[in-house]
Amino acid sequence: MRLFLFQVVLCFLSVFGVFCSPSKKRSDCLEDQGSSTPSFSLGTIVYLLILLSTGIDVVAQSKYGLKATTYDEYVQSVKVNPDKELINLEKFVPGLVLDIRYATADNFTGEKIYNLSRAYARKPVAIALKKIQADLNSQGLGIKIFDGYRPYKATVKFYEVYRDTTYVASPYRGSRHNRGCALDLTVIDLKTGQELRMPTGFDSFKKEAWPSTPVSDPEVRKNRTLLINAMEKHGFKVNSSEWWHYDFIGWQKFEVLDIDYEELEKK
Repeated sequence: MRLFLFQVVLCFLSVFGVFCSPSKKRSDCLEDQGSSTPSFSLGTIVYLLILLSTGIDVVAQSKYGLKATTYDEYVQSVKVNPDKELINLEKFVPGLVLDIRYATADNFTGEKIYNLSRAYARKPVAIALKKIQADLNSQGLGIKIFDGYRPYKATVKFYEVYRDTTYVASPYRGSRHNRGCALDLTVIDLKTGQELRMPTGFDSFKKEAWPSTPVSDPEVRKNRTLLINAMEKHGFKVNSSEWWHYDFIGWQKFEVLDIDYEELEKK
């Protein structure tokens, strides 16, 4: 695309007499093209070329300097590497329970962030989660999802509401959620449907939410350990400040996306 636009600009400048054959004088070029030909200063030409070489990316970047992948770019990437597909977890993982807080105002922003209550993740993440669900089901337990893939614009919103990057991702880098490689979740009892007791609730900005913080209650400690071990067994690593947040190992292979759920479901 950039090469095409570069050629268009060069053609435009040539038509208007900015460039001409080395064998001709500038005045001859202008005479050939008529007296009404506008003139361009060298500075204008340089500016146009610089704008062309850098401006496309600048326009696509956020104000934090990060260029997130669009829907069309995502579709092309999946054709090259099928592992990059975002999978609807509710449809893919049997018995998965959704509690997407950001599709409601019941979250730390106090605002509804998503229009749809959905949980997506890249294909290898979804496959691993399916195995974890099977392991937990054999113990009479299951998974409740709070969030999966998160559009980049949501990460920007979170940062602008609460700028402590201990708990919210920096929009300068994007989050693992933006890459479709992070999950926020907990464990439920299949008989009661109730969540197992954990050190804090979801999205707590307290030190008690850190998985390294000692827990005096033996039941809570056991539940937290059970969840961490179940996730680590299948390739996840717990976030250092959130017991409910798990990053898939290998997340670096996936791009930051800024695609709404509505776009994903239009296919």
